[in-house]
Amino acid sequence: MVKFADEAVIDVASGKGGNGCAAFRREKYVPLGGPAGGDGGRGGDLVFEIRRNLRTLVHLRYSHTFKAKNGGDGMGSKRYGKDGEDCIVPLPPGTIIRDAETNDIIHDFGLETEGRFVFLKGGNGGWGNVHFKTSVNQAPRTALPGQSGETRRIKVELNIIADIGFVGFPNAGKSSLLDYFTNARPKIAPYPFTTKIPNLGVLRVDDEQDIILADIPGIIEGASEGLGLGIRFLKHISRSVGLAFMIDLSDDDFLESYEKLQGELANFSPELARKNRVIIANKLDIPGTGERFELLKARHPDLTIFGISIHNRWGLDAVRDAFISMVNAADVQPVQDSPGSGLFQATGPFLASEQSSAPDDFMKADLEDVPYVQPEEGDYGATVSLNRKRKGRRK
Repeated sequence: MVKFADEAVIDVASGKGGNGCAAFRREKYVPLGGPAGGDGGRGGDLVFEIRRNLRTLVHLRYSHTFKAKNGGDGMGSKRYGKDGEDCIVPLPPGTIIRDAETNDIIHDFGLETEGRFVFLKGGNGGWGNVHFKTSVNQAPRTALPGQSGETRRIKVELNIIADIGFVGFPNAGKSSLLDYFTNARPKIAPYPFTTKIPNLGVLRVDDEQDIILADIPGIIEGASEGLGLGIRFLKHISRSVGLAFMIDLSDDDFLESYEKLQGELANFSPELARKNRVIIANKLDIPGTGERFELLKARHPDLTIFGISIHNRWGLDAVRDAFISMVNAADVQPVQDSPGSGLFQATGPFLASEQSSAPDDFMKADLEDVPYVQPEEGDYGATVSLNRKRKGRRK
């Protein structure tokens, strides 16, 4: 069973800084060595990192808590504590991080395919007693505890990054088209709602260009009101540069299919409904669909419509070249907001490319029983006094 998740709520925390040490230099023939307590190490950061090979958030469904390591305590001989190890949370491209309570966007990775975002900084380490030596206090027994880390609950959302998104009613042939152009191998069966999760595939253009195709579950009429599966996954094609509307010519309602699909997209997101598009009329191999294809073209004379048969491999080279032209045009021209900018006009003729392929000797004061004192921000004048009684008589 293929597992897919596009949302997750997780608890994240950065590491606490290590405590400072109150220790003294004790060597033979050095009776008054002075303070030698080192500083605590810095707590680890909570970092989000984009991984190109990830396509889902399912790994966050099994691990709900992510915490960086605490910094090590300082030691004698002016030794610093070890810095805490960062906690790196891997995320797929297209991820949005939100506050779980307010739903405010904290960070949007957008179209980045690599990068890091330090979300929570680790706490600073506490000062050792070497920092508190003065002319009147040669043997300070004061050290600072490390600063606490931060803790947040966040919501992680995935918007899949694709160049071309497939839109259509169930069983229109979207998965079959994805299977033909890519090695995605989605589940294909002769019944509606075969596709239950988004599928991605890579259309290889040449050695320097790939086009990512996205197939989402079929949309049904009323999807924008919560019916069916497809409306939930429409966000995964919101960042695509273009759309491919799949029309099933064997459906008796084929003439109304485009308007219904466009209406559901407009109800979900007006911006999505203005994206460039091509119309693909499928199943031309079935008797009587040729006449239906001509009726469809007459119904929408301003749209670019391709007639294909995935079963017989008819017209697929033209569709492939239309995808390439649409992506290349988006790379050089910004998308306009005018109502007519959502129509992609094919210039043809379309020719298939030949290159196509489918992280002792010292006395250390015990800080465990010392009450925690949180210094004011940026104020390291606050101290914790260690009144430790000596054991035995000094010789």
